[in-house]
Amino acid sequence: MSFHLFSTTTLFLGITAGSALIALMYAFILYRKVKKIPVNNQTIEDISSYIHEGAMAFMKRQYRIIIYFSLGVGSLLALSELIPSLQGAEGIGWRSAIAFVVGASFSGFAGWIGMHTATKANARTTAKASTEGMSGALRTAFSGGSVLGLTVVGLGLFGLTVLFFIFYLAFGGSTSDPETQYFALTHAVNVVTGYGLGASLIALFGRVGGGIYTKAADVGADLVGKVESGIPEDDPRNPAVIADNVGDNVGDVAGMGSDLTESYVGSIISALTLGIYAFVNFTPEHVRDGAQIIDTTILSGIIASVIFPLLVAGLGAIAAVIAVFIVRSRNWNNPQKALSVSTYLAAFIMLIASLIFSQVFFDGTRAWGVFGSVAIGLVVGVGIGFIAEYYTSGDYKHVKEIAEQSQTGHATNVIAGFGVGMLSTFLTVVILVLGIILSFLFTKDMYGIALAAVGMLSTAGITISVDAYGPIADNAGGIAQMSKLDESVRKITDKLDSVGNTTAAIGKGFCIGSAALTSIGLFFAFEKSAGLSDGAGIDILQPGVMVGVFIGAMLPYLFTSLVIKSVGKAANKMIEEVRRQYKADPGILEGTSLPDYAKCVDISTKAALKEMVLPAMIAVFSPVLAGVLLGTEGLGGMLVGGLVSAIMLAVFMANSGGAWDNAKKFIEEGNLGGKGSEAHKAAVTGDTVGDPFKDTAGPSMDILIKLMSIVSLIIVPILAQIDPLLSFLFK
Repeated sequence: MSFHLFSTTTLFLGITAGSALIALMYAFILYRKVKKIPVNNQTIEDISSYIHEGAMAFMKRQYRIIIYFSLGVGSLLALSELIPSLQGAEGIGWRSAIAFVVGASFSGFAGWIGMHTATKANARTTAKASTEGMSGALRTAFSGGSVLGLTVVGLGLFGLTVLFFIFYLAFGGSTSDPETQYFALTHAVNVVTGYGLGASLIALFGRVGGGIYTKAADVGADLVGKVESGIPEDDPRNPAVIADNVGDNVGDVAGMGSDLTESYVGSIISALTLGIYAFVNFTPEHVRDGAQIIDTTILSGIIASVIFPLLVAGLGAIAAVIAVFIVRSRNWNNPQKALSVSTYLAAFIMLIASLIFSQVFFDGTRAWGVFGSVAIGLVVGVGIGFIAEYYTSGDYKHVKEIAEQSQTGHATNVIAGFGVGMLSTFLTVVILVLGIILSFLFTKDMYGIALAAVGMLSTAGITISVDAYGPIADNAGGIAQMSKLDESVRKITDKLDSVGNTTAAIGKGFCIGSAALTSIGLFFAFEKSAGLSDGAGIDILQPGVMVGVFIGAMLPYLFTSLVIKSVGKAANKMIEEVRRQYKADPGILEGTSLPDYAKCVDISTKAALKEMVLPAMIAVFSPVLAGVLLGTEGLGGMLVGGLVSAIMLAVFMANSGGAWDNAKKFIEEGNLGGKGSEAHKAAVTGDTVGDPFKDTAGPSMDILIKLMSIVSLIIVPILAQIDPLLSFLFK
């Protein structure tokens, strides 16, 4: 395709931004529809308001801390260009600081909108279950989740596209001189990397803070409520029950929304960066006096490679809108089928659209190679979801085996869960490796791997919608239980919740796969920017590189330890408080007096806000420290070690936690003795161990490696100006 005219580039960027706006407008329409649904039950309304107020109070206090941290990082970015040796360096300075602030704001805003909608949709899902049955409840829960999904892709893509275009213009992109346009293109890409850093930072706080909050409440509620007191889950006599329901929203809605905003943006940024180098073939006539000359032919290919990932993301946003609209337009009595149809429909639309536009942007075999890489990303995303479902769903043997092991005690349940989680890494890594190999072979370039990440995340709008449906359905079930609604209503909400557990496991698998491909793309972008790919690359035999690999492999374990210990400390406080209330007021368990829900909400809030800062600082500053000590090669080694270690931990923790959870539910359905049996008590213990695995530490691994990668990409210009303090290791 000819990109000789600036207006052509503007056209496709306009299409991308317009697609993002369509997603945002439809999200707003869905929000209005959900909000207008009447509840007509004061008890449901009251319980929902407790959850909503608790969630909003936590988010306000969390965002106050995040704002200070973000302003500090933004100021460092802006002031860095005042250092004489860094003046003119790419990727830092006031422009990057602006991009950083916008990225942080949009990521936080996406999580906020999703959580606000979810805490409104939960009560309305319960109300619809009592008046319209399964189809009405499903449509409401799915609509609430879709607001988050469409907001994430809409805000993330719109902000990135507009900033890219503004900086492209600012650096001279509208001129007719190819050299100037190339300069504008490369500098615009480097600057918008700050946008990815902002999204990453908010995602880390959201996942860690929200994860600590939700699991402190969940563990406390389960151990004292179900195990010690023998009362059902979501029983209003449990003082931690409201905190538990609040946690579902701040962790699995707001945190997950910020997480996938960051993945979504990071995958596009890695593709933009590698697109500058992709398919560029400097023939002898393009070299003059030892310098490479950018002419119109070379520039056209570069712009095509840079604009294509943005357009693919835009097409994905439209595909998500279409899928959500079609699913909502029908009455469904099978929630699993409805959610599966939405996922496959969006993927099919993306396959057709990417095939058409790859032929428009590229020629011959290159066009087919680009399409193949995008398609591989879509297939890998679906495949990882299947693997996660296979190891965590009660319909398959692994969960049933854990349930059977529960009959011989708590220890055997925990051992079985560990075994399943570790086993699940095998198939997950196999499909990831196949995806990496095939996407590279399709393009014969690292750009293909970045496109696979973009392809996987192109359907993020619908994937997030399906994932966010889960916490809404879970809350709806809890509200039905606390409101003492008819058993038929509970059956509907239980079915929605059961499907939500499976979608949550699939969503976590999707997050892990996208994090792996995105981090690989960002790593190659770092290698290109550091000039390490021009020579021998990173020499693993260098002591400094080996030191970096070991440090990188250790960091996910250190991070996980801090997060899990934080959950343990907060859960201890929660358990003590629930026991105190039961002892001080026996009427709580008798049902004659209400517990102090607010006190438990406050315990989770304070613990989450206090404990989330240190892990965040490790993620942000470890690449800086490694770069200063070991230089770019040692930092590259650290990224490789961290990537491999974090992915293994993330898969293990997510799938073991999901398997423990569904083993408990399998027994609660009446199998192997049912609720209250010794097997059930052992299964509750396993579920409690798995809670911080699957909902706090596991998801945080995804953000850790992406944040480390994007920080490394940003500080490359600084590292190029200094000698590493341990430079003797490379001599």
